[in-house]
Amino acid sequence: MRITMIGSGYVGLVSGACFSDFGHDVICVDKDAGKIAALEAGRMPIYEPGLDTLVGANVAAGRLTFSTDLAASVAGADAIFIAVGTPTRRGDGHADLSYVFAATEEIAGAVTGPTVVVTKSTVPVGTGDEVERILRERRGDIDVQVVSNPEFLREGAAIGDFKRPDRIVIGTDDERARKVMREVYRPLYLNESPILFTSRRTSELIKYAANAFLATKITFINEIADLCEAVGADVQDVSRGIGLDNRIGKKFLHAGPGYGGSCFPKDTLALLKTAEDHDSPVHIVEAVVKVNDSRKRAMGRKVLHALGTEPRGKTVALLGLTFKPNTDDMRDAPSIAIAQALGDAGVTVRSYDPEGMTAAKAMMPELTFCKDAYEAAEGADAVVIVTEWDAFRALDLGKLKGLMSAPVMVDLRNVYRRGDVEAAGFSYTAVGR
Repeated sequence: MRITMIGSGYVGLVSGACFSDFGHDVICVDKDAGKIAALEAGRMPIYEPGLDTLVGANVAAGRLTFSTDLAASVAGADAIFIAVGTPTRRGDGHADLSYVFAATEEIAGAVTGPTVVVTKSTVPVGTGDEVERILRERRGDIDVQVVSNPEFLREGAAIGDFKRPDRIVIGTDDERARKVMREVYRPLYLNESPILFTSRRTSELIKYAANAFLATKITFINEIADLCEAVGADVQDVSRGIGLDNRIGKKFLHAGPGYGGSCFPKDTLALLKTAEDHDSPVHIVEAVVKVNDSRKRAMGRKVLHALGTEPRGKTVALLGLTFKPNTDDMRDAPSIAIAQALGDAGVTVRSYDPEGMTAAKAMMPELTFCKDAYEAAEGADAVVIVTEWDAFRALDLGKLKGLMSAPVMVDLRNVYRRGDVEAAGFSYTAVGR
């Protein structure tokens, strides 16, 4: 099939590359000429394990191409995916759909025959209706069906998530559109990945409900971690104990400094705004957003407490800046609020991240950026593990201690065992333990 992917960011590029690997002919379109030139030269605009190899193989096979010419790319396509950004709109918290509607307008002016337009971007309920209205007004002479097909990709594991999904959600009531989408996902269907056909509005809501529920699990265990510290319990054992219940499940029950990234913060906020607009409040999600926002700053205070009664003038090494490992994404990362809290208290921050340094330098120029964890620890009064990169799981504690001014470790991801760290001569602070 001929597939056009509008938007060559995280979702569009990963999806387009995977579709081409299935054997489809895919064109990834983007207005950013620099990004397209980089992709054509084999340089990825994002860090995602295995993506460069996947893209390179399918470009070489002639199944994956890149373009800035939307009109030429859309003409004759069997399916046109809209995978542009939907960031939080400044001022009111709603999802900014301007890029979605701009892409729709361009599609309307370029389609030449029957096709299926698929919203892959995360969009509020009812967005598909507006996309359809624009297309009908502009091109009522052509049979264009609008489908919702939300993505469920985890940064750092996106290729595996796409090729081995828990489910494929497709929102449409039109049989021709269903047939096209079955063909698009036929390789996965043959592997018995379940396809859930729903109404378009239901499909749009599934994405937001899923992310809100996962954000709730993270926030729940973080509050339980605080209670564990107060009563002398161990949150890791609590997580195992409740996670072994099949009704609950063990995933997303790891205590830490709060969620961040490109999805959970904006999607929970967008869901709140949708609920507000329809006079149907979701109080649990309201609490989740509030608790998560306050938790990041609270982790800064936790580090300050570990530094002693007078933190001003001291130095902290932050290990890990991205919101999770195996990505270069700094959006809403807990490290931002932690670094701000430390800076406000007069603490100097030295930092290192395997992939997020470029983005972090633009967001936090006041930090000192180092070549590795050990350089960051030189002269530090505490080392803080913020992101659980593999590179931080087996640090040479003896070497680390020898570089530091004071042997203090604050482990916000519970990577280490207390006994091992204390045996190496450190004062150890964890989360919920």
